[in-house]
Amino acid sequence: MSLPSEVGVYGGGRMGAGIAHAFLLAGAHVTIVEADADAVRAARDRVGDSLAKTAKRDRLTEPADTVLARLTVTADPAPLAACSLVIEAVPESVELKAAVLTRVERLTSEAFLATNTSSLSVDGLAAFLKRPERFIGLHFFNPVPASELVEVVVGAGTGDELAAAAVTWVEALGKTAITVTDSPGFASSRLGVALALEAMRMLEAGVATAEDIDTAMTLGYKHPMGPLRTTDMVGLDVRLAIAEHLARELGDRFEPPAILREKVARGDLGRKTGQGFYRW
Repeated sequence: MSLPSEVGVYGGGRMGAGIAHAFLLAGAHVTIVEADADAVRAARDRVGDSLAKTAKRDRLTEPADTVLARLTVTADPAPLAACSLVIEAVPESVELKAAVLTRVERLTSEAFLATNTSSLSVDGLAAFLKRPERFIGLHFFNPVPASELVEVVVGAGTGDELAAAAVTWVEALGKTAITVTDSPGFASSRLGVALALEAMRMLEAGVATAEDIDTAMTLGYKHPMGPLRTTDMVGLDVRLAIAEHLARELGDRFEPPAILREKVARGDLGRKTGQGFYRW
């Protein structure tokens, strides 16, 4: 199945804008739906800025204005009815994601639906839908334009045709797909959060500085970025929510350490606030 020519992205934050960027570069027309006029402007600016950075690196095969002309950003979800794939990219809340997905399903009779969740159950979200066979997880990584990986998360009700098509879509975006069955944290979040939580416990116990803990992983294990700096990039609030979910599903080994809860309570959320485990 070829890459859809009309793609919807519900949510134009950092992840949603990045997903839109990826599909635009692959030649699709993309519609981003946001909550209000201010959010619409912010989402358009995010995509525009991202495309400008890509152009500066000489990685566009056509003018940035031409790519941006394929983008529509609106507060009206009605245009999603013309899309053959709609990806939900709102915050990690079952209630919010379920509300968005059911709303989109009512608008679209034939579209495939996907969630960009990094940890929530695909089957749990599918339970809210009338056509679970047309629903799948597409877990993109931040920052989407630079990331090479997408997790294709197959739920119990996901159709075989969709599962196979999703892999080809990811490849058409120039990224690598891994396929996992629906389970808490999938493969990437489960491993990534486990490493990050242990790094936080080490920092909390005074084993080493944040810089030295991260250097142990970048130089010793060839990770491109250490677990604490990665947490700053992802957002400490996001990591906390995922850890709490995994603790409920998988047990105490994912219980968030005090240092994480304290930083989130202070508003030290990482790069987006200027302070996390590092100052930005």
